[in-house]
Amino acid sequence: MKTLLLIIILIHALIHLLGFFKAFQIFEINQLNQPITKFAGIFWLTAAILFLLSFIFLLLHNQTWWIIAFTAVVLSQIMIFQSRPDAKFGTIANLIILLPVIVSFLNILPSSFQNRYKAEVEKRLKNASNISVLSEQDIQLLPKPVKNYLRYVGAVGRPKIHNFRAVFNGNMKRSMESDWMKIVSRQYDFFDNPARMFYIKSHLFGIPFDGLHLYIGNIATMQIKVASIFQVADAKGDKMNKGETVTLFNDICLLAPATLVDSNIKWETVDSLTVKAKFTNKTNTISATLSFNKNGELINFISNDRYLSTDGKTYTNYPWSTPVKDYKNFDGRKVAVYGEAIWHTPKGEYSYARFNLEEIDYNCTKFKY
Repeated sequence: MKTLLLIIILIHALIHLLGFFKAFQIFEINQLNQPITKFAGIFWLTAAILFLLSFIFLLLHNQTWWIIAFTAVVLSQIMIFQSRPDAKFGTIANLIILLPVIVSFLNILPSSFQNRYKAEVEKRLKNASNISVLSEQDIQLLPKPVKNYLRYVGAVGRPKIHNFRAVFNGNMKRSMESDWMKIVSRQYDFFDNPARMFYIKSHLFGIPFDGLHLYIGNIATMQIKVASIFQVADAKGDKMNKGETVTLFNDICLLAPATLVDSNIKWETVDSLTVKAKFTNKTNTISATLSFNKNGELINFISNDRYLSTDGKTYTNYPWSTPVKDYKNFDGRKVAVYGEAIWHTPKGEYSYARFNLEEIDYNCTKFKY
């Protein structure tokens, strides 16, 4: 989508140069039949320059690109009105450019998902805890497979984890029959006072949408907006709270295993490579089964306490699993960088998400998008 927008902006800029060339008779432009004065030609050139600047700013991920693009669209449309019908198709290009401009404007408002995500994170970064080291003594009461896992990932002898920031790219499905959508997600998890902030961006049929999952204390919400305007999901309630408690515990196990040393987790050993865990966060208690391999890697997480919902209103309880693989080193800690999220339904397995971990930072003190 971004590539297409860049192409449209660049072509639109080059087309505006034609008006300048005609006004100053630099080239013969047969496509433009209406006369263009030299005074108007300066405005055609200005619009072209502004479009080119917005192209460069967008390419460089400069968040102010939309201000330049909006100015260019307004100036361009004035020129188009004066030159119709020669430039009537330029209005279509302006409308295409205007949509992401509006979305970018809405994203700077305090009420935008992006800024709400940032605000909730920054509240908790100010209260970052002092950091001590996880020792062998700390893990002695854990089941043997969990101890092996903590040693394998390099948690022992390193600072305990109070929060983390993670960035993923991947794909998601809206239903078993739908196509995969590319997504980018960013999240922060906090563990001293449990909280999880998850922000996701994607496109559907070329239209951008974003979602914000918040789990603060023991209350969870999930909201989705199309084009940052139209809210299409607003999920909350007891089942959502319980389901997101599972998600928080999943994050603990997969992304912050040093936090498994917690009195709120009750363990039961099944065999040499399998354990069951019961995790309590305030009023929410959930359980999960963790499977490990002989190397000490956690390879799967299964829980029966999560709920599938397509509309945020109707919830269905199915077993939920997150098989993971491909452990890589991030500043001395090994983390699985590929994972799936799977519903086990009566119709069969429904894999609805595939994630690739791109970045992870621990014990953050400053916000990073």
